Amino acid sequence: MIGKPGCHLCDDARAVIERVAREEGVEWEELNMLDDPELVARYAEQIPVTLVDGRQHDYWRVDENRLRKALSAPPRCA
Repeated sequence: MIGKPGCHLCDDARAVIERVAREEGVEWEELNMLDDPELVARYAEQIPVTLVDGRQHDYWRVDENRLRKALSAPPRCA
């Protein structure tokens, strides 16, 4: 997940991602976009941004069912 401190949508997304990741047995990480000017330039209007296997999956709100489906799908080739 890409987010920033003080973002209420990020807080909501984090709760969903933490729960789904725990239940699905997958690891996840959160990046603070303020630590990387490239992330700010790319995603400033879309946070939080959810990535699955390095690809943008969602932004603003995380749909729990959609995230579960993406995590259970085989990885896509680049």
